[in-house]
Amino acid sequence: MQGALAQTAVIIPARNEAASIGKVLEDLPDARLIIVANNGSIDETPEIAKAHGCLVVDEPVAGYGRACLAGLAALESSEDHSEITIVAFADADYSDHVHQLKKLIEPIANDEADFVLGSRMMGEREPGAMPLQATLGNRLACFLMNLVWRTNYTDLGPFRAMNYEQFRALEMNDTNFGWTVEMQVKASIAGLRILELPVPYRRRIGVSKISGTISGTIRAGYKILFTIAKYAWLTRWGRRSSTR
Repeated sequence: MQGALAQTAVIIPARNEAASIGKVLEDLPDARLIIVANNGSIDETPEIAKAHGCLVVDEPVAGYGRACLAGLAALESSEDHSEITIVAFADADYSDHVHQLKKLIEPIANDEADFVLGSRMMGEREPGAMPLQATLGNRLACFLMNLVWRTNYTDLGPFRAMNYEQFRALEMNDTNFGWTVEMQVKASIAGLRILELPVPYRRRIGVSKISGTISGTIRAGYKILFTIAKYAWLTRWGRRSSTR
């Protein structure tokens, strides 16, 4: 372990990903701290993660954001906390090419960016990796964020990294489907230097808890749009109307 990896913590939320978590951890470069946030799994996900030497933290209540927040809490209380300058996130379903972690963290380590987002839209996607509803939802969410905050987002991809201190200042609090878009909106509001890099994306192992079901797609879509509307009102439209 050397360079930026020695100052990086990786948080991987996981819920019943026993078939894939081992592959993810085998591909992941040796970062300073790797945390698997076990989100109420009833399979062998936590045991496999522990066998790979990860710090495993349990969050029994389902929710992508809840798992990420549990991982962050574990990072805050870890012995390696003072050495961490970059925090990265990836999914546990083997859809992200996590061996490219250095590609995401090096612009941050070199002080060229504060937030680096791996864009699946800019990269090469394996056929079937992103269902139509996921692709359309991404495009709509990015269009709205770009319209309101004049950003240039192309994706809500889960593979991402940020300067740790600036991430902490965002005070993330979403507990489920709005986590990724909350991070992107708050990064825009904070004026962070945002960089999108193309990343490849493969078909996940197993069935998606979001785009793999009708109810998951509807709930995720609603929460994402609600989150954008909420912060648009708080930071743009609401402020404008209050000054009239």
